[in-house]
Amino acid sequence: MAHTILLVQPGANPETRTYSDYESVNDCMEGVCRIYEEHLKRRNPNTPTITYDISQLFDFLDQLTDLSCLVYQKSTNTYAPYNKEWIKEKIYILLRQAAGHTDYNL
Repeated sequence: MAHTILLVQPGANPETRTYSDYESVNDCMEGVCRIYEEHLKRRNPNTPTITYDISQLFDFLDQLTDLSCLVYQKSTNTYAPYNKEWIKEKIYILLRQAAGHTDYNL
């Protein structure tokens, strides 16, 4: 359970930068998935159920100008930066673990 700050810049304009903080890395990765799900809901407002597979999620993440996170390191009392590829790896692991419990398409 390491405090995690998610940094997102969807477009080229620096004013599109936002951040969110989470109690753990897994909560943060779920938050990234929710960002994509909200994007899908905005694009498909009349669709009651939206499904996607991990490759579609990763394509969306690749289109973001910047996506990174800072994870608190208790041993040094600092935050360590992690890039988009690290985030994608953590999401893959999270969704793979959840696949037995939910309807994610891997």
